[in-house]
Amino acid sequence: MAKISVEIPDELLADLDEHVGEGGKFVNRSDAIRASVRKTLDLLDEIDERHGRLEARNRKSDDE
Repeated sequence: MAKISVEIPDELLADLDEHVGEGGKFVNRSDAIRASVRKTLDLLDEIDERHGRLEARNRKSDDE
């Protein structure tokens, strides 16, 4: 699994931390960020599909 580094504003990090740890939805920050990225990409795919862009993108990947 690749590692990345990002800069996050303090307020966003504090909000993220409310969902991490005991009583939170995620075990650690990495799990929370992975889930957030996956959800965002899924939503973007849904939008692209509605606008007919997802099929074109998939065809382009198949051609490569």
